[in-house]
Amino acid sequence: MLPFTTSTLSSQNKLKPTTSAINEIAAVFPIKPEALKPDAKYRTPGPIIKEFSLNTSMHGIPGIARSESIHNRFFWTASFLIFTGIMCYFISQAIIAYFQYPTQTSVEFVGQWPQPFPGVTICNYSPLRYDQFIGPYLNYTNSLNWTNTTDTTVFTRNQGLHIIDFLQTKLNRNESLSEFYFPLESMLVKCVYNGMNCSAADFIQFKLPLYGHCYTFNALATYINNGELHYNNENGKSGALELGLYTHSHQYVPYLTDGVSIVAMVHDNQQMPLIDRANTQLAPGRKYKFGYSKKTNYLLPAPYTTCNDESSLGLKALYNQYEGIQYDYSQELCFKVAIQTFTYQECGCVSPYEWSARYIVLPGTTDVIHAQLCNVSDTCYSKAADNFRSSDSIIGKYAADCGLECTTNEFIVKLSSIATPASWYLNDIKEFVESTSIPLTSNWSETWISDIQANYVGIDVICESTRVEVYTQQASMSPVDVLSNVGGQTGLWIGISFLSLMEIAEMLYRLIRHRCQHMRDRMFK
Repeated sequence: MLPFTTSTLSSQNKLKPTTSAINEIAAVFPIKPEALKPDAKYRTPGPIIKEFSLNTSMHGIPGIARSESIHNRFFWTASFLIFTGIMCYFISQAIIAYFQYPTQTSVEFVGQWPQPFPGVTICNYSPLRYDQFIGPYLNYTNSLNWTNTTDTTVFTRNQGLHIIDFLQTKLNRNESLSEFYFPLESMLVKCVYNGMNCSAADFIQFKLPLYGHCYTFNALATYINNGELHYNNENGKSGALELGLYTHSHQYVPYLTDGVSIVAMVHDNQQMPLIDRANTQLAPGRKYKFGYSKKTNYLLPAPYTTCNDESSLGLKALYNQYEGIQYDYSQELCFKVAIQTFTYQECGCVSPYEWSARYIVLPGTTDVIHAQLCNVSDTCYSKAADNFRSSDSIIGKYAADCGLECTTNEFIVKLSSIATPASWYLNDIKEFVESTSIPLTSNWSETWISDIQANYVGIDVICESTRVEVYTQQASMSPVDVLSNVGGQTGLWIGISFLSLMEIAEMLYRLIRHRCQHMRDRMFK
């Protein structure tokens, strides 16, 4: 029997002859020893790579593998490299375009019935009523030797220069200004919603430096309408609010305003209205129709936009002044709070013109600070506001979370008006004015008709259409689009498909297997 060794088992569990055994076989049989040795192609990875190159479905590589001349091989190699470079360029552009997160906006019209009636906010154009304000104000100015008078019937321009100082002093002492404002009960002559009477109890109240107390109908509040909103189908109607308001312009503080009006705004129910900026001014002697239709906007979240629906601690502190009222995040108010926070850190006080946002939460803390108002003559607060607006780094630190609202409801209003009040309605208004706590004009009994015409404002807010415009932001490129783009580029330039990748994977597997087998052979040789 011929001697064989069993120490060189292959991965297929077959016996391989040793060199001595091969030589003994060759001595017995007329066979050359080289013929009994394993084929050299199994000892190198070259044949595996060549077999892949000749049979792959990718373009270019088979041309290189079967080339018989250097010129032909150079041609196919250069072509393959050039087209691979072009392919890589277009693939990189597709990937870069995706990570720029482009968007597009779709518009659709949907019918929404019933829909919540919007919030309607009204304010008197003048924040202060003269009869309550003048006494404390004269005491203040006399105490500082700015004036020396007790005559409440005369108010000069020079006396009006110190109103802001007076209000700032009251606020820094944590004294209320509510007694100086016009109460809604003295302004609201008429309130009817969908044919049902409403009253001042159906309005929420908030404060603004420009207008004093403002009042909102149909805001989302826990203590009004059982914490629910009014819908436009209530009482079998289609959504109509009728208001009659009286300005009491004879009680306006002179030199504080330059006109007489009611300011109004139609807005979302959970929005704190920026009525000091986005209002409609309504002159007395007219009845105004606000015919509205609804528009809804949806923005994509990060990374497509920086939109935000979460209120910061500082913004929550501002909202917490109004217990029971549910306000949503607002970008404008977020920036206002951020500017006040930066001003406080720079000056130790906040802008006296934005005293409704004086609740500060410093970055990195959770404590709410009730900040003092800066003196009007102090320029620190205005310089701080300028520095805030001109510095991206400051904005990034104090207003990083002040993105656009992710979801907003807007109301497109068409405004028209008619003359009011009609002669048969004058006596009802007269009776109301005489019943309020605000003093009448000195010659009311003679001029009441002209006084009513100079002070009465009518407002009708009506739902004109249940059709809602919906603007939805969508991603222009999805991961599927990127994959399709990449596949198109690879297929166009060098013919790579998923099956081609499987061919590459097969080759790599064979090379790894060959390498492992070679290492085992060396270990047991």
